[in-house]
Amino acid sequence: MERESMQYDVVIVGAGPAGLAAAIRLKQLSAEKGRELGVCVIEKGSEVGAHILSGAVVEPRALNELIPDWKEKGAPLNTPAGEDRFQFLTATKAFRLPTPPQMNNHGNYIVSLGNVCRWLATQAEGLGVEIYPGFAAAEVLYDEAGRVKGVATGNMGVGKDGQPTANFTPGVELHGRYTLFAEGCRGSLTKTLFERFDLREGVDPQTFGIGIKEIWEVDPAKHKKGLISHSVGWPMDRATYGGSFLYHFDENLVSVGFVIGLDYSNPHLSPFDEFQRFKTHPAIRPTFEGGKRLVYGARAINEGGFQSIPKLVFPGGALIGCAAGFVNVPKIKGSHTAMKSGMTAAEAVMAAFERGETGELEDYTNRLKASWLWDELYKVRNIRPSFHKGLFAGIAYSALDTYLFRGKAPWTFHHKPDHSQLLPAAETPAIVYPKPDGVVSFDKTSSVYLSNTNHEENQPAHLTLRDPSVPIRINLAVYDAPEQRYCPAGVYEIVRGSDSQPKLQINAQNCVHCKTCDIKDPTQNINWVVPEGSGGPNYPNM
Repeated sequence: MERESMQYDVVIVGAGPAGLAAAIRLKQLSAEKGRELGVCVIEKGSEVGAHILSGAVVEPRALNELIPDWKEKGAPLNTPAGEDRFQFLTATKAFRLPTPPQMNNHGNYIVSLGNVCRWLATQAEGLGVEIYPGFAAAEVLYDEAGRVKGVATGNMGVGKDGQPTANFTPGVELHGRYTLFAEGCRGSLTKTLFERFDLREGVDPQTFGIGIKEIWEVDPAKHKKGLISHSVGWPMDRATYGGSFLYHFDENLVSVGFVIGLDYSNPHLSPFDEFQRFKTHPAIRPTFEGGKRLVYGARAINEGGFQSIPKLVFPGGALIGCAAGFVNVPKIKGSHTAMKSGMTAAEAVMAAFERGETGELEDYTNRLKASWLWDELYKVRNIRPSFHKGLFAGIAYSALDTYLFRGKAPWTFHHKPDHSQLLPAAETPAIVYPKPDGVVSFDKTSSVYLSNTNHEENQPAHLTLRDPSVPIRINLAVYDAPEQRYCPAGVYEIVRGSDSQPKLQINAQNCVHCKTCDIKDPTQNINWVVPEGSGGPNYPNM
C-alpha cells in the first residue's frame, strides 16, 4: 500500500523540551512576521510526556525567554528549590560536603518534566502547532539530491513474522522544508544521520550515563518540600562514576534516583541493583520506610558535554536537544539547554525562510556559539572526564577547574566510547547483591510493572541483533552476558533449552526505551529501533 504524505514547513521529531520549545518559537516568530507556517511535532509515546524521564530540577532561564509569563499561564513549576545538600557516603555513614557552585539551585524548581512537557504541548497547540502522539518516526526520507525531506512513521499491524496482519496500516510520510530531530538521547534516526553525513567527524564520542528513578509518596513527617539532596560514594567503588538524587516536591512526593556512568569496566555491575542497594543506606532508608513506591523508570543520559557536540546541521535539517547532547553534567541539568537549542534552531529556520533559502542551517550553529548555552557548556567541559581518574581525583580537579581556572583551563580532556570500556568477566570481581526486601528495595519485575510499559505483542522485535551469534559467542563467553545486568528492565536473559545450549532470550515487551543496550553492548551488536507508536512506558508525573 502506498503511504500518504503530508506537507509542512517544519517537521519536528520528538515532543520533549527541545522539540516543543522549537515549535512554540517558530509559531511566535511566524505571528510576529505575519507569515503562515505549518509546524508538526510527532511523538512516539502514547501521549506527550509518556516517555519523559528526568530528575528533575529545572533552571527556568530558557523558559523565561520563551514564555515570560509562564507563571500566569499555569506552568507546573510549583516547588521552588529549597535547601541543597551534597553528601559523601560510606557503607554506613554520610558526610556533608560543600555544595559545588554548579549545583546551587537557588531560583530553580523541582518538577515533573513530563508534566512540564504536557503543559508546553498545550501552549504549542494554542499557537497552531499540530502534535501527533503515538506515531513513531521510523525512517528518514531523502530527496533525489540526498537532502532530508522529512520522516515516515512506522507501519502499524505488522506481525512478528514481518508480514502484514489484518490490522495493517501503512506509515505516513511527513515532508518538511526543514526537519528538526529532537529524539532525545541516542535517537534511533539521529544515529543514521551521524553516519550518512559524518556528523561526528572530528569530535569526541558521545558518552552516557544510565539514570534510574522512582517516585515515592512518603510519610508527611519525613517530607521536606524543596529539599534537594545529592550524594557520591557508596555503593559505587572509587573508579566508577555515579551518584544519587533525592528531590522533595509537591505534596509528600520524593523523586529518588541513581545515575551511573556507562564507562564502567566491571561487566558484573548491575545499575538497577546498585540503585536498590543505595536506598538501604542508613542515611537514606528512613525517608522511604512507611512510604509507597508509585512509579519506576530508567533513561540514558548524555554525559559527553562540549567536546562531544557533533556537527549540528545537514542538508534539510538540524539536531536539537539531547539528540545533539547539550546536558550540563556538573549542573545535572539539560532541560534549559535543550529548550535553548530548540529556540535557537527555530530562529535560524525562520531567518532562512525570510531569506528564501533552503540550504544548510549553518546560521543555527553560529547562533548557538554566540549564546549562553555554548559558553555554559565550554566552562564545564573538563569536569566529567576528570572522573576517569577516579572519584577523589575528579573531585579535586573539579574544584581546581571551578575556582582557579574558572572553566578556562588551556586544555580539554577527552572521552573514549563507553562500549569499549568493559573488561573480561574473568578479570573483574564478581558482585553479590542483596535480595530485595520489599520495603525499600525491589526486583525488576515489580519495578517494570510500575512503569506502565506495554507493547503490541504481535510485532517485529524492536531490539535487533546485527549478528545473532554474538550474544553467546562473545558476550556470554567473554563478559558473562552483561546485557542481563545493564538492562534495567529484564529484557535480556540467557536461557537453556532442552539441548542445554545457552541462547539469548529478548523480552522486548519489558523495554522501557532507556537505550542502554544500544550504548553499552561491547561489540555494538544490539541496534535499538522504534517499535509501533504508543509502545513503551507510560510515565505519570515523571
